[in-house]
Amino acid sequence: MKTIFKHIKGDKTIWAIFAVLAILSFMPVYSASTNLVYLVGSGSTLGYLVKHMVLLIMGFGIIYGVHKIPYRYFSGGSVIMMPIVIILLIFTLTQGTTIGGANASRWINIPFVGIGFQTSTLAGLVLMVYVARYLSRNKEKEIKFKESLFQLWLPVAAVLILILPANFSTTAIIFVMILVVTFIGGYPIKYIAFIIGAGLVALTFFVLVAKAFPDAMPNRVQTWKNRIENFSNPDEKEAYQVEKAKIAIATGGPIGVGPGKSVQKNFLPQSTSDFIFAIIIEEYGLAGGFLIVSIYFLLFFRMFVVIRKTTTIFGTLLVVGVGCPIIFQATINMAVATNLFPVTGQTLPLISSGGTSIWMTCFALGMILSVSASKEETEEDILDDNPLNILHETI
Repeated sequence: MKTIFKHIKGDKTIWAIFAVLAILSFMPVYSASTNLVYLVGSGSTLGYLVKHMVLLIMGFGIIYGVHKIPYRYFSGGSVIMMPIVIILLIFTLTQGTTIGGANASRWINIPFVGIGFQTSTLAGLVLMVYVARYLSRNKEKEIKFKESLFQLWLPVAAVLILILPANFSTTAIIFVMILVVTFIGGYPIKYIAFIIGAGLVALTFFVLVAKAFPDAMPNRVQTWKNRIENFSNPDEKEAYQVEKAKIAIATGGPIGVGPGKSVQKNFLPQSTSDFIFAIIIEEYGLAGGFLIVSIYFLLFFRMFVVIRKTTTIFGTLLVVGVGCPIIFQATINMAVATNLFPVTGQTLPLISSGGTSIWMTCFALGMILSVSASKEETEEDILDDNPLNILHETI
Protein backbone atom coordinates (compact mmCIF):
# COMPACT_ATOMS: atom_id res chain seq x y z
CA MET A 1 0.00 0.00 0.00
CA LYS A 2 2.86 2.37 0.83
CA THR A 3 4.33 1.66 -2.60
CA ILE A 4 1.08 2.72 -4.28
CA PHE A 5 0.88 5.99 -2.33
CA LYS A 6 4.53 6.62 -3.11
CA HIS A 7 3.74 6.83 -6.83
CA ILE A 8 0.52 8.83 -6.44
CA LYS A 9 1.09 12.57 -6.67
CA GLY A 10 -1.12 15.59 -6.42
CA ASP A 11 -4.04 16.47 -4.16
CA LYS A 12 -4.74 13.40 -1.99
CA THR A 13 -8.26 14.59 -1.23
CA ILE A 14 -9.19 14.47 -4.93
CA TRP A 15 -7.80 10.92 -5.09
CA ALA A 16 -9.95 10.05 -2.07
CA ILE A 17 -13.03 11.63 -3.67
CA PHE A 18 -12.56 9.48 -6.77
CA ALA A 19 -12.22 6.35 -4.62
CA VAL A 20 -15.29 7.16 -2.50
CA LEU A 21 -17.52 7.97 -5.49
CA ALA A 22 -16.36 4.79 -7.26
CA ILE A 23 -17.12 2.63 -4.22
CA LEU A 24 -20.47 4.31 -3.58
CA SER A 25 -21.50 3.73 -7.20
CA PHE A 26 -21.31 -0.08 -7.01
CA MET A 27 -24.54 -0.76 -5.10
CA PRO A 28 -26.78 1.74 -6.97
CA VAL A 29 -25.58 0.49 -10.37
CA TYR A 30 -25.96 -3.16 -9.31
CA SER A 31 -29.44 -2.51 -7.91
CA ALA A 32 -30.71 -0.33 -10.78
CA SER A 33 -29.42 -2.73 -13.46
CA THR A 34 -32.31 -5.10 -12.73
CA ASN A 35 -34.36 -2.83 -14.97
CA LEU A 36 -32.11 -3.62 -17.92
CA VAL A 37 -32.03 -7.32 -17.11
CA TYR A 38 -35.71 -8.05 -16.57
CA LEU A 39 -37.45 -5.45 -18.70
CA VAL A 40 -35.00 -5.11 -21.60
CA GLY A 41 -33.88 -8.72 -21.31
CA SER A 42 -30.14 -8.16 -21.75
CA GLY A 43 -27.24 -9.41 -19.63
CA SER A 44 -27.29 -9.98 -15.88
CA THR A 45 -27.05 -7.74 -12.83
CA LEU A 46 -23.68 -9.25 -11.96
CA GLY A 47 -22.52 -8.69 -15.53
CA TYR A 48 -23.44 -5.00 -15.38
CA LEU A 49 -21.67 -4.66 -12.04
CA VAL A 50 -18.51 -6.32 -13.35
CA LYS A 51 -18.59 -4.10 -16.44
CA HIS A 52 -18.96 -1.01 -14.24
CA MET A 53 -16.05 -2.16 -12.04
CA VAL A 54 -13.86 -2.74 -15.10
CA LEU A 55 -14.69 0.74 -16.43
CA LEU A 56 -13.77 2.29 -13.07
CA ILE A 57 -10.51 0.34 -12.91
CA MET A 58 -9.70 1.58 -16.41
CA GLY A 59 -10.66 5.05 -15.20
CA PHE A 60 -8.16 4.76 -12.36
CA GLY A 61 -5.53 3.82 -14.93
CA ILE A 62 -6.43 6.92 -16.94
CA ILE A 63 -6.15 9.19 -13.90
CA TYR A 64 -2.83 7.65 -12.91
CA GLY A 65 -1.36 7.90 -16.40
CA VAL A 66 -2.59 11.44 -17.07
CA HIS A 67 -1.52 12.85 -13.70
CA LYS A 68 2.04 11.74 -14.44
CA ILE A 69 2.15 13.97 -17.54
CA PRO A 70 3.42 17.54 -16.93
CA TYR A 71 0.35 19.66 -17.50
CA ARG A 72 2.11 22.01 -19.93
CA TYR A 73 1.93 19.17 -22.49
CA PHE A 74 -1.86 19.42 -22.49
CA SER A 75 -1.60 22.91 -23.99
CA GLY A 76 0.10 21.86 -27.23
CA GLY A 77 -1.74 18.52 -27.14
CA SER A 78 -5.07 20.33 -27.52
CA VAL A 79 -3.86 21.78 -30.84
CA ILE A 80 -2.94 18.30 -32.05
CA MET A 81 -6.25 16.83 -30.91
CA MET A 82 -8.51 19.55 -32.32
CA PRO A 83 -8.59 18.31 -35.95
CA ILE A 84 -8.87 14.72 -34.68
CA VAL A 85 -12.00 15.42 -32.63
CA ILE A 86 -13.55 17.34 -35.53
CA ILE A 87 -13.04 14.31 -37.79
CA LEU A 88 -14.50 12.04 -35.09
CA LEU A 89 -17.55 14.29 -34.70
CA ILE A 90 -18.16 14.31 -38.45
CA PHE A 91 -17.86 10.52 -38.54
CA THR A 92 -20.23 10.20 -35.57
CA LEU A 93 -22.87 12.36 -37.27
CA THR A 94 -22.68 10.44 -40.53
CA GLN A 95 -22.68 6.89 -39.19
CA GLY A 96 -26.43 6.84 -38.52
CA THR A 97 -26.52 3.54 -36.61
CA THR A 98 -28.48 2.53 -33.53
CA ILE A 99 -27.54 1.01 -30.19
CA GLY A 100 -30.22 -1.01 -28.44
CA GLY A 101 -32.86 0.48 -30.67
CA ALA A 102 -31.93 4.04 -29.75
CA ASN A 103 -30.49 6.75 -31.94
CA ALA A 104 -26.71 6.35 -31.78
CA SER A 105 -25.74 9.58 -33.52
CA ARG A 106 -23.90 10.54 -30.32
CA TRP A 107 -21.75 7.39 -30.24
CA ILE A 108 -19.30 5.41 -32.27
CA ASN A 109 -18.60 1.76 -31.60
CA ILE A 110 -15.10 0.81 -30.42
CA PRO A 111 -14.08 -2.22 -32.53
CA PHE A 112 -13.58 -5.58 -30.73
CA VAL A 113 -14.64 -4.06 -27.40
CA GLY A 114 -18.40 -3.65 -27.83
CA ILE A 115 -18.49 -0.30 -26.03
CA GLY A 116 -20.01 2.88 -27.43
CA PHE A 117 -17.83 6.00 -27.25
CA GLN A 118 -19.50 9.42 -27.04
CA THR A 119 -17.23 11.65 -29.08
CA SER A 120 -18.83 14.90 -27.90
CA THR A 121 -17.50 14.30 -24.38
CA LEU A 122 -13.94 14.01 -25.66
CA ALA A 123 -14.45 17.04 -27.90
CA GLY A 124 -15.67 19.13 -24.97
CA LEU A 125 -12.61 18.22 -22.90
CA VAL A 126 -10.19 19.06 -25.73
CA LEU A 127 -12.02 22.30 -26.43
CA MET A 128 -11.73 23.44 -22.81
CA VAL A 129 -7.97 22.89 -22.84
CA TYR A 130 -7.69 24.69 -26.19
CA VAL A 131 -9.57 27.73 -24.84
CA ALA A 132 -7.39 27.77 -21.71
CA ARG A 133 -4.32 27.65 -23.95
CA TYR A 134 -5.43 30.61 -26.06
CA LEU A 135 -6.30 32.77 -23.06
CA SER A 136 -3.06 32.02 -21.21
CA ARG A 137 -0.94 32.80 -24.27
CA ASN A 138 -2.71 36.13 -24.77
CA LYS A 139 -3.07 37.18 -21.16
CA GLU A 140 -0.46 39.92 -21.39
CA LYS A 141 -1.54 41.07 -24.84
CA GLU A 142 -4.37 43.26 -26.03
CA ILE A 143 -6.86 40.83 -27.53
CA LYS A 144 -8.08 41.88 -30.95
CA PHE A 145 -11.55 40.59 -31.72
CA LYS A 146 -10.90 39.81 -35.38
CA GLU A 147 -7.83 37.76 -34.54
CA SER A 148 -9.64 35.91 -31.76
CA LEU A 149 -12.46 35.03 -34.17
CA PHE A 150 -10.10 32.87 -36.21
CA GLN A 151 -7.77 31.65 -33.47
CA LEU A 152 -10.36 30.99 -30.76
CA TRP A 153 -13.98 31.13 -31.85
CA LEU A 154 -13.73 29.42 -35.24
CA PRO A 155 -12.53 26.10 -33.69
CA VAL A 156 -15.08 26.50 -30.89
CA ALA A 157 -17.89 27.08 -33.39
CA ALA A 158 -16.80 24.14 -35.55
CA VAL A 159 -16.92 21.73 -32.62
CA LEU A 160 -20.20 23.04 -31.17
CA ILE A 161 -21.96 23.00 -34.55
CA LEU A 162 -20.98 19.34 -34.99
CA ILE A 163 -22.21 18.40 -31.49
CA LEU A 164 -25.46 20.38 -31.62
CA PRO A 165 -27.55 18.20 -34.00
CA ALA A 166 -27.29 15.14 -31.77
CA ASN A 167 -26.78 16.60 -28.29
CA PHE A 168 -28.13 20.03 -27.40
CA SER A 169 -27.57 19.71 -23.64
CA THR A 170 -23.87 18.90 -24.04
CA THR A 171 -23.49 21.77 -26.51
CA ALA A 172 -25.12 24.17 -24.06
CA ILE A 173 -22.95 23.01 -21.15
CA ILE A 174 -19.73 23.33 -23.15
CA PHE A 175 -20.72 26.77 -24.44
CA VAL A 176 -21.58 28.05 -20.96
CA MET A 177 -18.34 26.66 -19.52
CA ILE A 178 -16.33 28.29 -22.32
CA LEU A 179 -17.96 31.62 -21.52
CA VAL A 180 -17.05 31.17 -17.84
CA VAL A 181 -13.42 30.34 -18.69
CA THR A 182 -13.11 33.26 -21.11
CA PHE A 183 -14.53 35.63 -18.49
CA ILE A 184 -12.10 34.37 -15.84
CA GLY A 185 -9.29 34.47 -18.40
CA GLY A 186 -9.76 38.19 -18.97
CA TYR A 187 -11.39 38.08 -22.39
CA PRO A 188 -13.15 41.46 -22.93
CA ILE A 189 -16.75 41.40 -21.69
CA LYS A 190 -18.05 43.36 -24.68
CA TYR A 191 -16.71 40.63 -26.97
CA ILE A 192 -18.27 37.92 -24.79
CA ALA A 193 -21.63 39.66 -25.11
CA PHE A 194 -21.25 39.64 -28.89
CA ILE A 195 -20.38 35.92 -28.86
CA ILE A 196 -23.48 35.17 -26.76
CA GLY A 197 -25.62 37.06 -29.28
CA ALA A 198 -23.96 35.24 -32.19
CA GLY A 199 -24.58 31.92 -30.44
CA LEU A 200 -28.27 32.66 -30.01
CA VAL A 201 -28.54 33.68 -33.67
CA ALA A 202 -26.77 30.49 -34.74
CA LEU A 203 -29.11 28.37 -32.59
CA THR A 204 -32.16 30.11 -34.04
CA PHE A 205 -30.86 29.55 -37.57
CA PHE A 206 -30.27 25.86 -36.80
CA VAL A 207 -33.82 25.44 -35.49
CA LEU A 208 -35.28 27.11 -38.58
CA VAL A 209 -33.21 24.92 -40.91
CA ALA A 210 -34.14 21.79 -38.97
CA LYS A 211 -37.83 22.66 -39.26
CA ALA A 212 -37.50 23.47 -42.95
CA PHE A 213 -35.69 20.18 -43.67
CA PRO A 214 -37.04 17.70 -41.10
CA ASP A 215 -35.64 14.65 -42.90
CA ALA A 216 -32.06 15.88 -42.43
CA MET A 217 -32.31 15.87 -38.60
CA PRO A 218 -35.45 13.94 -37.68
CA ASN A 219 -37.10 14.66 -34.33
CA ARG A 220 -34.20 16.63 -32.81
CA VAL A 221 -35.83 20.06 -32.54
CA GLN A 222 -39.16 18.47 -31.67
CA THR A 223 -37.46 16.54 -28.87
CA TRP A 224 -36.02 19.76 -27.40
CA LYS A 225 -39.41 21.46 -27.69
CA ASN A 226 -41.20 18.54 -26.03
CA ARG A 227 -38.79 18.45 -23.10
CA ILE A 228 -39.20 22.17 -22.41
CA GLU A 229 -42.99 22.04 -22.78
CA ASN A 230 -43.31 18.92 -20.64
CA PHE A 231 -41.21 20.51 -17.90
CA SER A 232 -43.62 23.43 -17.59
CA ASN A 233 -46.81 21.54 -18.50
CA PRO A 234 -46.17 17.82 -18.03
CA ASP A 235 -48.56 15.29 -19.49
CA GLU A 236 -48.92 11.69 -18.35
CA LYS A 237 -46.96 10.08 -21.17
CA GLU A 238 -44.00 12.41 -21.56
CA ALA A 239 -43.49 13.04 -17.82
CA TYR A 240 -43.30 9.31 -17.05
CA GLN A 241 -39.64 9.23 -16.03
CA VAL A 242 -39.84 12.41 -13.98
CA GLU A 243 -42.94 11.18 -12.12
CA LYS A 244 -41.28 7.86 -11.29
CA ALA A 245 -38.18 9.74 -10.09
CA LYS A 246 -40.33 11.93 -7.84
CA ILE A 247 -42.04 8.85 -6.41
CA ALA A 248 -38.63 7.29 -5.72
CA ILE A 249 -37.46 10.41 -3.90
CA ALA A 250 -40.68 10.69 -1.90
CA THR A 251 -40.48 7.01 -0.94
CA GLY A 252 -36.90 7.30 0.29
CA GLY A 253 -37.61 9.52 3.27
CA PRO A 254 -34.78 10.35 5.69
CA ILE A 255 -32.84 7.05 5.55
CA GLY A 256 -34.29 5.20 2.54
CA VAL A 257 -35.87 1.79 2.05
CA GLY A 258 -32.54 -0.03 2.08
CA PRO A 259 -29.90 -1.16 -0.43
CA GLY A 260 -31.38 -3.02 -3.39
CA LYS A 261 -34.97 -2.48 -2.25
CA SER A 262 -35.92 0.25 -4.72
CA VAL A 263 -39.24 -0.30 -6.49
CA GLN A 264 -39.03 2.53 -9.01
CA LYS A 265 -35.84 1.13 -10.54
CA ASN A 266 -38.12 -1.34 -12.29
CA PHE A 267 -40.01 1.48 -14.00
CA LEU A 268 -37.32 4.06 -14.76
CA PRO A 269 -35.81 3.29 -18.20
CA GLN A 270 -32.61 5.25 -17.37
CA SER A 271 -32.31 4.07 -13.76
CA THR A 272 -28.57 3.26 -14.07
CA SER A 273 -27.59 6.55 -15.71
CA ASP A 274 -29.75 9.67 -16.03
CA PHE A 275 -31.96 9.00 -12.98
CA ILE A 276 -29.61 7.07 -10.72
CA PHE A 277 -29.69 9.91 -8.16
CA ALA A 278 -33.41 9.21 -7.62
CA ILE A 279 -32.65 5.53 -6.99
CA ILE A 280 -29.92 6.51 -4.51
CA ILE A 281 -32.37 8.65 -2.53
CA GLU A 282 -35.04 5.94 -2.62
CA GLU A 283 -32.64 3.34 -1.23
CA TYR A 284 -30.49 5.52 1.04
CA GLY A 285 -32.81 8.42 1.76
CA LEU A 286 -32.02 12.09 2.10
CA ALA A 287 -28.92 11.08 4.06
CA GLY A 288 -27.53 9.29 0.99
CA GLY A 289 -28.47 12.15 -1.31
CA PHE A 290 -26.86 14.70 1.01
CA LEU A 291 -23.68 12.61 1.13
CA ILE A 292 -23.41 12.58 -2.67
CA VAL A 293 -24.02 16.35 -2.89
CA SER A 294 -21.41 16.95 -0.16
CA ILE A 295 -18.78 14.91 -2.01
CA TYR A 296 -19.24 16.92 -5.21
CA PHE A 297 -19.13 20.13 -3.18
CA LEU A 298 -15.87 18.96 -1.60
CA LEU A 299 -14.45 18.27 -5.07
CA PHE A 300 -15.45 21.79 -6.12
CA PHE A 301 -13.72 23.20 -3.04
CA ARG A 302 -10.53 21.20 -3.67
CA MET A 303 -10.37 22.60 -7.21
CA PHE A 304 -10.06 26.06 -5.73
CA VAL A 305 -7.35 24.81 -3.38
CA VAL A 306 -5.43 23.56 -6.43
CA ILE A 307 -6.03 26.87 -8.24
CA ARG A 308 -4.72 28.83 -5.26
CA LYS A 309 -1.47 26.86 -5.32
CA THR A 310 -1.05 27.01 -9.10
CA THR A 311 1.74 29.28 -10.32
CA THR A 312 0.64 29.70 -13.95
CA ILE A 313 -2.36 31.20 -15.71
CA PHE A 314 -2.74 28.14 -17.91
CA GLY A 315 -2.84 25.88 -14.84
CA THR A 316 -5.60 28.00 -13.31
CA LEU A 317 -7.69 28.09 -16.47
CA LEU A 318 -7.11 24.38 -17.08
CA VAL A 319 -8.48 23.42 -13.66
CA VAL A 320 -11.50 25.68 -14.15
CA GLY A 321 -12.09 24.51 -17.71
CA VAL A 322 -11.98 20.76 -17.13
CA GLY A 323 -13.11 20.72 -13.49
CA CYS A 324 -16.19 22.93 -13.42
CA PRO A 325 -18.04 20.91 -16.11
CA ILE A 326 -17.89 17.88 -13.78
CA ILE A 327 -19.66 19.81 -11.03
CA PHE A 328 -22.04 21.44 -13.53
CA GLN A 329 -22.96 18.08 -15.02
CA ALA A 330 -23.55 16.55 -11.58
CA THR A 331 -25.74 19.51 -10.60
CA ILE A 332 -27.84 19.19 -13.76
CA ASN A 333 -28.26 15.43 -13.29
CA MET A 334 -29.49 15.88 -9.72
CA ALA A 335 -31.71 18.81 -10.74
CA VAL A 336 -33.36 16.67 -13.44
CA ALA A 337 -33.98 13.82 -10.97
CA THR A 338 -35.61 16.25 -8.53
CA ASN A 339 -37.66 17.92 -11.31
CA LEU A 340 -35.85 21.25 -11.04
CA PHE A 341 -34.60 21.08 -14.64
CA PRO A 342 -35.86 19.58 -17.93
CA VAL A 343 -34.59 16.13 -18.91
CA THR A 344 -31.18 16.50 -20.55
CA GLY A 345 -29.59 13.05 -20.67
CA GLN A 346 -26.60 14.07 -18.52
CA THR A 347 -25.15 11.33 -16.31
CA LEU A 348 -23.94 11.59 -12.70
CA PRO A 349 -20.11 11.67 -12.95
CA LEU A 350 -18.34 8.54 -11.63
CA ILE A 351 -21.60 7.09 -10.33
CA SER A 352 -23.80 6.49 -13.37
CA SER A 353 -22.93 3.57 -15.60
CA GLY A 354 -21.32 4.39 -18.95
CA GLY A 355 -17.78 4.16 -20.23
CA THR A 356 -17.31 7.51 -21.96
CA SER A 357 -18.56 9.57 -19.02
CA ILE A 358 -16.32 7.71 -16.56
CA TRP A 359 -13.24 7.84 -18.78
CA MET A 360 -13.51 11.53 -19.66
CA THR A 361 -14.23 12.48 -16.04
CA CYS A 362 -11.14 10.53 -15.03
CA PHE A 363 -9.11 12.24 -17.76
CA ALA A 364 -10.23 15.63 -16.42
CA LEU A 365 -9.38 14.64 -12.84
CA GLY A 366 -5.98 13.43 -14.06
CA MET A 367 -5.33 16.87 -15.57
CA ILE A 368 -6.30 18.58 -12.31
CA LEU A 369 -4.03 16.26 -10.34
CA SER A 370 -1.22 16.97 -12.80
CA VAL A 371 -1.60 20.68 -12.04
CA SER A 372 -1.70 20.06 -8.29
CA ALA A 373 1.37 17.80 -8.49
CA SER A 374 3.46 20.33 -10.40
CA LYS A 375 5.61 22.67 -8.36
CA GLU A 376 8.19 23.89 -10.84
CA GLU A 377 6.22 24.88 -13.93
CA THR A 378 6.58 28.50 -15.03
CA GLU A 379 4.64 30.59 -17.51
CA GLU A 380 7.61 30.31 -19.89
CA ASP A 381 7.35 26.51 -19.79
CA ILE A 382 3.68 26.71 -20.73
CA LEU A 383 4.32 29.11 -23.59
CA ASP A 384 6.98 26.73 -24.95
CA ASP A 385 4.34 24.21 -26.04
CA ASN A 386 4.98 23.81 -29.75
CA PRO A 387 2.85 20.80 -30.80
CA LEU A 388 5.67 19.48 -33.01
CA ASN A 389 8.03 19.44 -30.04
CA ILE A 390 5.44 17.62 -27.97
CA LEU A 391 5.02 14.98 -30.68
CA HIS A 392 8.78 14.59 -30.89
CA GLU A 393 9.16 14.21 -27.13
CA THR A 394 6.27 11.75 -26.99
CA ILE A 395 7.74 9.57 -29.76
